[in-house]
Amino acid sequence: METSIENYKLYARELELKAILEVTQAINNNLPEDALYKIYHFTLRANLNISRLCLYVWEEKWKCKVCYGTKNDYHHINLPIKTFLSKLITNLPDISLSEEFEEFSLLIPVFHKDVPVACVLVNIPEAESADTAFIQTLTNIIIVAIENKKLAGQQLAQEALKKELEIAKAVQTQLFPKKLPQYGNIQVKADYYPHQIVGGDYYDYIQIDKDQFLFCIADASGKGISAALLMSNFQAALRALIRQTTDLKKILNELNYLIFQNTGGERFITFFCALYNTNEKKFKYINAGHNPPVFLKSQGAEPEFLEKGTIVLGALNQLPFLHETIFDNIEDFLLFTYTDGLTESTNHNDDEFGSDRIIDFINTNRELNPEQIHEGLMKDLSDFCDGKVFSDDVTLLTCKVC
Repeated sequence: METSIENYKLYARELELKAILEVTQAINNNLPEDALYKIYHFTLRANLNISRLCLYVWEEKWKCKVCYGTKNDYHHINLPIKTFLSKLITNLPDISLSEEFEEFSLLIPVFHKDVPVACVLVNIPEAESADTAFIQTLTNIIIVAIENKKLAGQQLAQEALKKELEIAKAVQTQLFPKKLPQYGNIQVKADYYPHQIVGGDYYDYIQIDKDQFLFCIADASGKGISAALLMSNFQAALRALIRQTTDLKKILNELNYLIFQNTGGERFITFFCALYNTNEKKFKYINAGHNPPVFLKSQGAEPEFLEKGTIVLGALNQLPFLHETIFDNIEDFLLFTYTDGLTESTNHNDDEFGSDRIIDFINTNRELNPEQIHEGLMKDLSDFCDGKVFSDDVTLLTCKVC
C-alpha cells in the first residue's frame, strides 16, 4: 500500500515537472498571453484533475483570466477583495464573499516579491487532496512571465517613441533658418520653446532679392514626427513657390491644395505670412487662421492685430475666400508673431495668458529690440504661469524695421 502511494506521488511529481517544462518552453517561444493561459488551463485540468477553477489577476483591479467548470461566468463578476489578509491558503467559508463564489472551497493567493499578483479559486474538498503548492508555483510562473512580456513591450514602445521624437526634433530643427538678420535697419529674432512632445511649429525668413523678404510663422495640427514631416513638406513647397512668384494669394492657394491632397482634409496648418518691399515701402500680409500678430506701423502708431486673410490651410480642397491686406508708405514697423502655445498657457487657476497681455506688453515696450521683447515677454509669461509647465510649444518671431 505504501509503495503504491509512493509511486503515485512520484508519478504526480513527474507530471508537475513535465508541466513546468512545457510552460517554460512556451514562455521561451514567446507565445501570446492567451496561449499561456490556455496551457495553464489544460495543465491544471489534465494533470491535477481539477474540474472547477477560476483565476483572477490583479491589473489595477481583479480581472478573471481563466474560468472553467463553473456555473457562473466569472469574467463578468467582480472579486470583492482588494488584497489578501495573509499569504496562507484560505477556506472560502471563512471569509465573506458573495453567494456567487460558494461553488469554490479554497482561495489560493499568489504573491511575487511580497505583492499579490493573482488569486486562484478552486473546489477541493480538502487541501491535502491536491498539490496547492504546485498551483501557486505554476500560477506564479505564468503571471510573472506575462507581466515581463508586458513590461518588455512597454519598454520597446517607449524606445520607439523616444526614437520618433528624436527624428521629429531633428526634422523640426532643419526647418528653422540658420541665420536671421540682426544688422542695419532690419532686425529679426526667433525663439522656440519646445514642450515635452515635439510639435509642428515653424517660422521662416526668406530673402527674395535685395529689396524684398518674406516673413512667416505656422503651426501644424498634431504632434510628433507626423506633424514635423507635414511641416517639412510645407516648408519645401513654400520655398519653391516663393522662387516662382511673390503673389501671396497664389502661394497660399497652392499650399492649401498641397496640404489637402496629402492629408485629405484630416490635418491642417495655421499660417501667417508677410512680404515687405524695402524700396517701395510696401507691406502686405495674409493670415490663414493663425494667431493674429501684433503690428505697429510706425513708432507712434497704435498696435493692431493682423487678422484678415482666410481659413486654415488644408481643411478644404479650395479656400472659400482669400483676402490680402496691403499697407503703403510703411518706412518702419514692428511685427510680433507667435504660436498658440503662448496665449493658451495657463496659471494654476487655469486662466489663460491671452492676447491682451501681449498687445499691452508690445505697446509698452515698443522701443526695445526683438531680443529684449522676447526676454521680457517670456519673463511675464513665466511669472504668470508661476511654475506651471507650458501645455504646448511656444514660438516667438519678431521683425523690426527702423
